[in-house]
Amino acid sequence: MNPAIDLLRAIRTGRLHEVRAALDAGAPVELLDGRGDPGLPLGVACFMGYADIVRELVRRGAKVNTADNTQPTSPLSMAIRGSRTEVVKTLIELGAEVPPNMETGLTKQEMMIARWRGQQYGTKTVTPPVAVASDDQEPVFEEIEMVRCYGTDTAVLDADMIKAAREMDKK
Repeated sequence: MNPAIDLLRAIRTGRLHEVRAALDAGAPVELLDGRGDPGLPLGVACFMGYADIVRELVRRGAKVNTADNTQPTSPLSMAIRGSRTEVVKTLIELGAEVPPNMETGLTKQEMMIARWRGQQYGTKTVTPPVAVASDDQEPVFEEIEMVRCYGTDTAVLDADMIKAAREMDKK
């Protein structure tokens, strides 16, 4: 099979393990789109809304910024066109530069928190630090399933994040 085609198929279906397998098999992380611009895999992942695949592609060398992030094929524009605000946040955390006056679908607070997370974890680290079983294994994430959130006040957590982001901006 063709690793590049396998990569695109895995991205379209949202299967992270198949994306990894295609990249391990030699698929280039920067494929050209129909206009000859690099970044087709990342653009598709952004448009489809697969933040975990976006992180993996960037970890493997995909570029989050283009010469002009307002171009319709830039990863940021693809996420915005697909109405994928979680991916927009992810791209900003990974160092995407948002052009002035570009509508991202995020509030000012969400933008500030995404930028803060990017600064906090660094654009080289594509996932926040978590417990890892060993160097060869993927990070272990604890999943919390909440059926109902009645009485849960996340405003305090948001306030702490905003306060930390503002303090970081002052430095």
